[in-house]
This record gives sequence, structure tokens and C-alpha cells, in this order.
Amino acid sequence: MEEENVLELLQRYRRDRHVLLNFILSGSLIKKVVMPPGAVSLDDVDIDQVSIDYVLNCAKKGETLDLSEAIRLYHDSLDYPSMNNTGSTEEFFLVTKPESSGSPPVRAPPQVPVRMPSPVPMLSSPVMTSLSKSQSLHSPDDQELTVDDIEDFDDDEEVDSLRVSRRQINDVSDLSLLVPPFETGITDDDLRETAYEVLVACAGASGGLIVPMKEKKKEKKSKLMRKLARSKSENPAPETHLPGLVGLLETMRAQLEIAESMDIRTRQGLLNALVGKVGKRMDNLLVPLELLCCVSRMEFSDKKAYLRWQKRQLNMLEEGLINHPVVGFGELGRKINELRNLLRKIEESESLPPSAAEIQRIECLRSLREIATSLAERPARGDLTGEVCHWADGYFLNVRLYEKMLGSVFDILDEGKLTEEVEEILELLKSTWRVLGITETIHDTCYAWVLFRQFVITGEQEILQFVIEHLRKVPLKEQRGPQERLHLKSLRCSVEVKESHQNFTFFQSFLFPIKKWADKMLEDYHLHFSEGSSVMTEIVTVAMLTARILNEENEKQVTDSASRDQIDLYISSSIKSAFSRITHALEAKAETAREHILASLAEEVKKLLKKESTIFLPILSKWHPQAAFTSTSLLHKLYGNKLRPFLDRAQHLTEDVVSVFPAADSLEQYIMTIMVSAVGDDDICRQKLNLYQIENISGTLVLRWVNSQLDRIIGWVKRAIQQEAWDPISPQQRHGSSIVEVYRIIEETVDQFFALNVPMRVGELNSLCRGLDNAFQVYTHHVTENIVSKEDLLPPVPVLTRYKKEIGIKVFVKKEVGEFRLTDDRKSSEISALSVVKLCIRLNTLYYANTQLNKLEDSIQERWTRKKSENLNIRRSMNERSISFASVQKNAFDGSRKEINAAIDGICEFTGTKIIFWDLRDPLIDNLYKHNVSQNRLDTLTEALDAVLNQLCDVIVEQLRDRIVTGLLQASLDGLLRVILDGGPTRVFSPSDAKLLEDDLETLKEFFISGGDGLPRGTVENLVARVRPILKLLNFETRVLIDDLREVTQGGKSKYGADSKTLLRILCHRSDSEASQYLKKHFKIPKSAA
Repeated sequence: MEEENVLELLQRYRRDRHVLLNFILSGSLIKKVVMPPGAVSLDDVDIDQVSIDYVLNCAKKGETLDLSEAIRLYHDSLDYPSMNNTGSTEEFFLVTKPESSGSPPVRAPPQVPVRMPSPVPMLSSPVMTSLSKSQSLHSPDDQELTVDDIEDFDDDEEVDSLRVSRRQINDVSDLSLLVPPFETGITDDDLRETAYEVLVACAGASGGLIVPMKEKKKEKKSKLMRKLARSKSENPAPETHLPGLVGLLETMRAQLEIAESMDIRTRQGLLNALVGKVGKRMDNLLVPLELLCCVSRMEFSDKKAYLRWQKRQLNMLEEGLINHPVVGFGELGRKINELRNLLRKIEESESLPPSAAEIQRIECLRSLREIATSLAERPARGDLTGEVCHWADGYFLNVRLYEKMLGSVFDILDEGKLTEEVEEILELLKSTWRVLGITETIHDTCYAWVLFRQFVITGEQEILQFVIEHLRKVPLKEQRGPQERLHLKSLRCSVEVKESHQNFTFFQSFLFPIKKWADKMLEDYHLHFSEGSSVMTEIVTVAMLTARILNEENEKQVTDSASRDQIDLYISSSIKSAFSRITHALEAKAETAREHILASLAEEVKKLLKKESTIFLPILSKWHPQAAFTSTSLLHKLYGNKLRPFLDRAQHLTEDVVSVFPAADSLEQYIMTIMVSAVGDDDICRQKLNLYQIENISGTLVLRWVNSQLDRIIGWVKRAIQQEAWDPISPQQRHGSSIVEVYRIIEETVDQFFALNVPMRVGELNSLCRGLDNAFQVYTHHVTENIVSKEDLLPPVPVLTRYKKEIGIKVFVKKEVGEFRLTDDRKSSEISALSVVKLCIRLNTLYYANTQLNKLEDSIQERWTRKKSENLNIRRSMNERSISFASVQKNAFDGSRKEINAAIDGICEFTGTKIIFWDLRDPLIDNLYKHNVSQNRLDTLTEALDAVLNQLCDVIVEQLRDRIVTGLLQASLDGLLRVILDGGPTRVFSPSDAKLLEDDLETLKEFFISGGDGLPRGTVENLVARVRPILKLLNFETRVLIDDLREVTQGGKSKYGADSKTLLRILCHRSDSEASQYLKKHFKIPKSAA
């Protein structure tokens, strides 16, 4: 296959050389041209045998061009092999195939002449520039002449435009027909020239064959030459076309690049062949044989051209009649060797003397006609003898000839475009179907092949649309007639592929290369279509259409599943290739990369997936609705294979973990998004994929980190509280410094938590919040744990005694006072250290902790919401996430709030109790109403209370003022009730004292209301209300109280809502003998003297 491509390029460059020489000789570059003997015009000269180096040298120097000398120099150069332009004389290239060239020559090669400077430098042709670069043996390298060296070149612009119009030829080495090579070594040029001869014969059968006069041919140029040499004026003259079939044949001649002299010989030869054959159609002639018989040696300008032409005709006869026939030989098989001998004798006749050569040639041609005619006219498919000439009906030869004919539909100057006469050309080619055995199906298949090959060569996307059109026209088996099915089934060949012979049908020979090329491109479409997908749609369509035809050819059922399987194969292969390239590229620069290779790989895969979803999947989804699922699941698996070992080794939140986990999770979420959009059900997607479980693994690592941080926080809390002196930070910040330190470390921890750019669940946030909540509770407990018990502030309750005379009372008082329990020195010092100011600082600190707790909670909620919105996890719905988060956040710090509020209430109550029962114990608890109510009224204490209130309000924050004052009011009322009910033997009351006590209570109430600047009146009234019933009882007579107490002790209900304990204490403090006697008799309460 590779050798065929090399030969094809050689032939293409040969044609380009032919065009260039025609242009130079037809223009004004050469002042004078001397024709060779026997030639009248350039049409009589074989341009291929003219030395281009000699022509260019004459053009440059302005000398006369002697075509005889040019032809001689050309043939002289053929005596030497083509050499590398490297100065070595040890290498050369063979253009022909050794196996088809016969045995090597027995004569010794000529001596290499000494290199001498020559006035005729040789031009390096395009063919040799690309393949062998011939080296002149007559001129040094530094005297090589190029087109740019020609000084008097008048048509530079035209040559530039031609150079631009010629496209860059792409490599088609992977795109060759699966047919065996010709045994005779027929080249593409041979096929092209024979194809034109067949076409002329078929056109002649329609009566359109005219041999143009040489004079007219001399004046007329081909379409290509007119394009090359047309003037650059603003209004160029319109091109003239010959009418009808004559003009179309002229177009075909130009398209197939047939020399005019050869055209004239072919037409004249075919017309001469019909002389004397009445009723014989020209397309029924054995064209190569008739041309051999009707075209003489004298019609060629030189012998070598004739020999090459004759060799081609003989090879065509052998290939068409013997090597690959479509009709069996039967009894004629014995004549095959005889025919081969005749062909060899015709070739050998050229080495004989002229007279003997002519005699042998005539005799051989006469015998050859008899044998070849019988072989060519053997009937097939119901043909009558003489109706069809089967010389070119062999499968390989006919399709190759037809392929060359179809190649004429492309514009010579722009090979990526169809010529304007394409419809007329295709219609003309139908006339050859009868000769070549072409059917509509074979035509569409061959034409699709020719178009596709031209697309590969030129890269012109528009051609693909025609390829698809003709592939769609190829019918499936059930759409073909029975005769066509049998005919196509018979078209088989055996081709050597990878050192083994394989059999191919007609469709396989033409469509396998197309499909192989398309598969190669689509199996790595990320590489070949990386710049865009404009051509990919057509390539996929071509691949699917060829696969449909080939699957049916292999007797496979044509179904949609086959197309889906093919698309799956493309996706799998291309994704794996692209992933491998990305991996290798990252591994190559892993040592210098800043982040872990898996993080970089995830980002690159995400870019690949974005390109896949936006460019390629819309195309592939037309043939496979689940293409998105296939590609995304494969990428998920490929990356997962790389990620899994890393996940298994992850134990802590290292720098690599923090780098890889977010990238991997983001990739998985993006993959899930694309899959869900394609499938529509995320549950199915999760079932199909082996999820990375990044959140679970990351959550475990985050929990480990959170727990370690919480232990650190508890340690900081204890250390901060131990160093707290309960002094205000400043007049404006009247709280302790420990809470500021605690919040600092907590906020640092929260910042670090949200700076962990790793996937996490709400459970990790819950764990953090619970740990912080516990830290605040620990802090609150430490704030209150060194405050002494409230019971340590209260003096012991005196023993109940009944009324006695005053002298006895005085003795009793001395005795009872001496029996009061005193607080020990250690407790006393602890209580004294708890000053009102320091207690207020504690309250302010707890209040600050509570208010900042709300800010911390709001901050956590906001940052968590933002984090989850930025990293939306499709594995859980957003509604579920929001509900779960809201419920967690609502109760996150309720434990701390409850503890802090309870601590504030406790300290407020303790502060009030301390002020009344400790700081003001002497004036209030010990001396209020002592011995006589009127002499020790409550108004004597208001000044001390006012001083205490001023001190409280100066330190306590505004928000806690009412709460601590309320605690003081409660303690004041408790102290008042203590004096009235448990004041000891020095407190005695009579009904007349009730009015004074009520006035004192009113004084206390108004003191705390303070004209509206103190506590709310409603609050004070509610607290004072519990004292009023006691004072009301003091107003009753002794007999009334005794009757009520008797009723209660007997199980009845008090008329005044009092309990027995209260009634008993009032009677104990009643200065009344009746009360004393009743208590002695019924309760055995001793006198105070006891």
C-alpha cells in the first residue's frame, strides 16, 4: 500500500511538471522555439520528454529553445539513477516494482563521468524535492536553478495565485482500496489514460466522436492553460466552451490531463477500427487491441513514448482478459498461455530490425485478434455474442478505471471543489457502465470512495456532504434486485494484509478503508477534532452509514444497538486516549508542580468533560441518546482508579488531602450533574457509579480535626478562667478579659474549619457546634463555681419562743444572741472577696458571652450556607440540606444559652442576697424593728440601699440593670419577712404595728420604682404582693389568729389564706399573754428565758 502511495505522488508531481512546461512553452518566456523533425506544433511534442532544466536555462538567458536538444538531454538523464542530494553515490531509488520489471540487465553499468561545470544547470523538480531529489551529474549544487531565478518572468502574479490555489496535500497512506495490485505493474497514469480511451469509445458509440484538425488544435488551448495564462485585466474575456458532447469530451480530456496528441491518436484509431465493421458499436470494440492495430509507430514523436504506450495497451489486455476476468474461460482456458506468448512476442519485436519487427508484429496482432476477440466476447448474464465486449469487465480493472473517470469531477486548480460541469460529466460516465459492468450501486459506492479520498487529501468539508448523499443512496440487501445481489456477491478478491491473505467483498474493498479511516479519527476525536466539531458530525455520519452497509454485508442484523455500540467504542477509546495524554503530561511536570498531581488531574479532567459535553456529546447523542452517560461514567471510573489508593492512605487532613479532596469532589459533582441532565434520575446515576465517597472519608478526617481542636479549646478556656481577675477591660468594655480570649480561640477554630476546603457533611458542623456549646458551658461553670453558696450568707434562724416580760426578754436576748452561728473565717474571706463590683463584672462577662454567641451562630450559619451553595452536592436535594441545617442551627447553642441565663439569674440572686444579708446585715437583719417598731423604721436603711444601687448601676451593663435590681428587691423583701417572721425574741409586734409596717413596705416599693427611673411598677407590685398578706395578718387580734391556727391544724382551711407555719410565727412574735398561753398549751413552745 505504501509503495502505491509513493507511485501516486510521483504521478501527481509528473502531471504538475507537465502543466508547468506547457505554461512556459505557451507563453512569452521563450523568444524562439525550434521544433524537432516531424513536429509542426507543440501539440506534436510529448511534453513529458522535455528536459525542464534545459527549458528554464533557455528562458533565463533568452536563448533559442531547441526541443530536439531538450528531448535528447531528458533521455540522457534517464541513463543514470536518481540520487540523494547528500553527496553520496551509494543510494538510489527504484520507481518501478522489481517483481514486475523482469530480470536485471546483464550489461555493465556505464562509467560515471567526471563532474564538469555546465552552462545548463538542472532544476530540482517537485517530485524529487519530496521523494528522491535528483542530483544533476553535470552541474554543482550551488548552480541549481529555481523558478525564482528567472528574471524575465512576466506572469509572477499568476504563478503566485496558482501556488495559493493548490491545496496542501494530506497524507492518505491509511486510505487505500482493498484490492490486489496488478500483476503487470499498471500505474495510475496507465489507468487514467486507458480510462479516457474507454470513455472516448463509449462517447463514440453515441456519435459524438470528432477528430479535431491540427490547425484548430494549435490555436486552441486547454481550459487549464487558459486559466493559467488569462490576462489580469479588470474585465477578463469570458471563456468559450464547445457545445454538446464535443465540448464535454474536451473538458474530460483536460480534467484527466490527457495530451492533445494522444487524444487525436485515440480518436483517430477508434474511428479507423470501425472501418469495414458495419453495425458494430464502438463501445463493443476491444479498445486496447484496436488501438494497437490502428495506431502506428510513426504517429509518435519518439520511440520510447511509443514503446511505453504499447506496453500499456498490452498490459491492459492481459489484466482485462486473463488476470481478473468476471466471466469464466470454459473451453477457452487453453488459449491463455498462447495469448501471453503473443503479448511477449509483440514486445520483443521492437528489438528486431525494422523490417522483421514489422512482420512479426503484424502476425502477432492477427493471431492476438483471433484469441482476444473470442475471450472478450464470451457471453455472460444472458448476453449475445458480440453484444458486450468483456475485456475490461474484470472486477479490479473496471472499478479502477471507473475510479479514474470519477476523479475528473474535481477542479484542477482547486482540488477541493467540484468542477462546474460535474453533472454533465457524471451523465457522460453512465455511457461507460455497459462496458465496465457498473451498476447504480457500484457507481454510488465508487463515487463515495472517490469523494471521501479527495476530502482526506484536501480537507474540504463540503465534499463530505456529497459522500453522505451517495452513501445514503447505496441500497440495503432487501432493496436490491436478485440479479444485482448475485452480481455484487460475485465481486470478491483476496488481498494480502499483514502477511496473510483475506477475502473481501466489493463493499468491503471500498468501504472498509473509509470506515477504518473514520474509526481512526473518531477513536481519538478529542485529538483530531480538538479545534471544533464542524467536520465531526459528517465524519460520524459517514462512519455510521458505512458500518450499516458493512454489517449487512457480514450478515449482521442492522439495528440501532449496533450504532450505539459503535458510538460507545468511539467514546471509550477517545476518552481513554485523552485521559492517558493528560496523565502523562501531568506526570512529566509533577516534580515542579505546586499542587498534588491528583488535584491537577481532576481539574484537567473537568476541562475535558466540559469540552466533551459542549462540543462532542451533542453530535454523538444523535446516534446514541445515552452517550453522555457513557462518557461521564468512564471518566469517573478512570479518575477513580487513580484516586482510590490515595483515599485508602488518607488518615489526616494533610496539605495533599486538602488539595485533592475538593478537586475530586468537584469533579464528581460535575459528572453527576451531566449524568442527571442526560438520564433524568439521580438515583439511577448513583446506582450505576461507584462513588468516591469523598464526603464520608473527608468527614471522618474533619471529625478527627474537630475533636483535636475542641480539646485545645477546653484547655484554653480553663487557662483563661484561671487567669481572670474580674476587672473590667475598660470603662466602655465592662466585662472580663477571659471571655475575649475564649472567643478569640473559638473564632480562630471556626475560621480554620471553614477554611478547610474539603467536602464535609452537616454532621461535622454539628460536631463542631456541640463542642463549642460544651466549651461555653464549661466556661460558664467556671465563672460560677467559686461563688460561695447562698446559704453561707444567711444567718441561722432563731429558735421559736413565746412572749415573756421584758426583763426576761433582755436576759433571753443576751443568751440567744450569743448562740448565733458565725460563718468561719475561710468562708468569710471568700464572701468578702466577692465584692459587688466583681459580681457585676461576672454578670457583664456572661452577658457578653451570650450576645456574642448569637453573632457566632449567625456567622456559622451564613458561612455554612455559602459553602454548601458553592459546593452543591447533587447526591442530596437542596431542600433536605436546608431543613437539616436549619434544625441543627436552631438548637446549636441552646445548652450554652440556658446555662448562661441560669448563671446570670443565680449571680443576680446571690448579689442581692449578699447585699441584704451580708453587707447590710447589721442595720437590716439585726436591728430593723428591734424591741420597738416605731423606733427602728425601714426609712433609716434607704440611704444605704441607695448607695448600693448607685454602685450597681455604675458597673452593670444597661441590659442587666433591671435583673440585678430585681434580685436586690427580692432579697430586701426576703430580709423584711425574715425580720417579721423569724426575727427572734427581740422582735415583738402588736396589731397597732401593722399600719407602720405597711407604710414601710410602701416606702420600699416606691424606692425601687424611683419615680419611673427604677424597676417597672408592675414588676415591683408583683414582688411586693407576697408580703402584703403577712402584714395583713399582723393587723388581726390574737383571738382571731388563734382560731384560724386551730382551724388549720385540725385540717381545715385558713380564712385568710395563711398556712400554719406563718400563723404560728406571728403568734410567737405577738406581745400578748393570751398568745403566749395558747402556744404553751398547744405547741409546748418555751418562754424565751428557757
